[in-house]
Amino acid sequence: MSKNSENKIPRKNKKQSMGGPMGGPMGAQVEKAKNFKKTIRKLLAYMKPYLPAIIVALVLAIGSAAFSIAGPKILGNATTKIFEGLIGKVSGESTGIDFDYIGEKLLFLVGLYAISSLFAFIQGYTMAGVAQKVSYRLRKEISEKINRLPLKYFDKMTHGEVLSRVTNDVDTVSQTLNQSLSQIITSITMLIGILIMMLSISWLMTLASVLILPLSVVFISLIVKKSQKYFKSQQEYLGHVNGHVEEIFSGHNIMKAFNGEKKAVETFDQLNNTLYTSAWKSQFLSGMMMPIIFFVGNLGYVMVSILGGWLAIKKTIEVGDILAFVQYVRQFSQPLGQVAQVANILQSTAAAAERVFEFLEEQEETEDIEKPVTIDGIKGEVEFKNVHFGYNPESIIINNFSAHIKPGQRVAIVGPTGAGKTTMVKLLMRFYELNSGDIFIDGNNIVDFKRGELRDLFGMVLQDTWLFNGTIMDNIRYGRIDATDEEVIKAAKAAHAHHFIKTLPDGYNMVLNEEASNVSQGQKQLLTIARAILSDPKILILDEATSSVDTRTEVLIQKAMENLMKNRTSFIIAHRLSTIRDADLILVMKDGDIVEQGTHEELVSAKGFYASLYNSQFETNEAS
Repeated sequence: MSKNSENKIPRKNKKQSMGGPMGGPMGAQVEKAKNFKKTIRKLLAYMKPYLPAIIVALVLAIGSAAFSIAGPKILGNATTKIFEGLIGKVSGESTGIDFDYIGEKLLFLVGLYAISSLFAFIQGYTMAGVAQKVSYRLRKEISEKINRLPLKYFDKMTHGEVLSRVTNDVDTVSQTLNQSLSQIITSITMLIGILIMMLSISWLMTLASVLILPLSVVFISLIVKKSQKYFKSQQEYLGHVNGHVEEIFSGHNIMKAFNGEKKAVETFDQLNNTLYTSAWKSQFLSGMMMPIIFFVGNLGYVMVSILGGWLAIKKTIEVGDILAFVQYVRQFSQPLGQVAQVANILQSTAAAAERVFEFLEEQEETEDIEKPVTIDGIKGEVEFKNVHFGYNPESIIINNFSAHIKPGQRVAIVGPTGAGKTTMVKLLMRFYELNSGDIFIDGNNIVDFKRGELRDLFGMVLQDTWLFNGTIMDNIRYGRIDATDEEVIKAAKAAHAHHFIKTLPDGYNMVLNEEASNVSQGQKQLLTIARAILSDPKILILDEATSSVDTRTEVLIQKAMENLMKNRTSFIIAHRLSTIRDADLILVMKDGDIVEQGTHEELVSAKGFYASLYNSQFETNEAS
């Protein structure tokens, strides 16, 4: 059974599928990791289940590189044979070029390159599978983690920041695993293999080629050092941009109503400009590495050409070997550049992975009950005993709150804004932990229940309705996933929603849009009440459920709530005091304390704080 939002709070450990990403990775580096080694170790631990596939991919990468390395040497031998044939033909010492030998070499070379390409293809396919499996696991754990985090975490984090970790950071890790891991092995294999082949041709030319490498290393080090400060803010501001866009989009109507377009655009431009500046500079500096490496490599060609010609004249090297060596010099600069780039990308990947792991390691709602109390047979007796609470421990807003509610009673909680009415309900459902005091249900402390089972006792109908993109039938069935169509319709009838549903196009099969704006506010409220009726909770919470509808619709909602509250302990939070006259008990809150309690008639007769609240509303209504 899964129940959510105003009707039911999601169970602990409920697996949830995230929506589509707000934006993919920008293909750029992120900030440097605070603890590179620790993060890489964690990432390697995530990859451990796929170790056999990774080993196969690495062996294939080595094989592909090895077969590719052998190519220039074989091609050089064929070139030497052509050169010798031409010289022999000119001097009359031979009949000409041995095409049979050259044909065999070329066929052998084609075979080598074909095998190298096949290995590269299989290796790429294997690593793509590993990368996506790791990404899938990370996203799945993040999605499950979201349901286990306390609400206080989301009080300090924007939705866009959380989404950025699910999308951008995980994609950065995925791309690195997919492309860079095998590239590192391939590049290192290429470097070692090419160096061996170069030494086998001429140690002198190899020495000349290697001597210029420190020059490229110096240039690359300077660039990396210069660019690191621009990498630092990039992923952070990508999260800020996502958060701002999500926030403005969700409140688009309010922003338009208050002419906030200019301010919204200015804020976005400010964030976007910071992101653009850091991304542009980091990418420009990063992009300079390959041209510098190729420039240094071209200097190597000059030295190789001079030395090769000199050695050929002295007949200490073959012409084909010079050709092969030039190709090796060209190939040598490529893996150097790749290693430099991958080293840079690994820093950014570690930063992205670190953000993901930080989220996964956030403190969860603790569930350490060895013998939890069962919810079977719960009647709905609720007692608050000396409750103290503050969202910030240094600022207590609920002071020594005590109350006793009998099973089936209708309890109204009233008071001015900020008195702590909604906070009491959040504490009852253990959205937040108490600073001190206790809350009991049927004599059992709420901390002795499993959170998921505790929240299974409650149903909620809020002022702000929550409906998702789907049919009306599915939205009502969200109260109890295994409910039949007949049970859904019965709940809709009890909520006085059946009549208007039948008048809609497609009736119960009508699809609500993402904002559920194709039905009215009152109709949405009736649907949420139907959902709560279907969930059949032991304890009901109605938080300003009728405050945003017209009087006629309010009558329907009142009738629906009458059906919903039958034989249930009900907490009614209301500003319209006229709606709670029939409550069995009214708790009057002020500054986090109960200042009065009793029935409507008793409180009015007492001529205290409640009476002044009630009379002020009555006088205001008369005056209007």
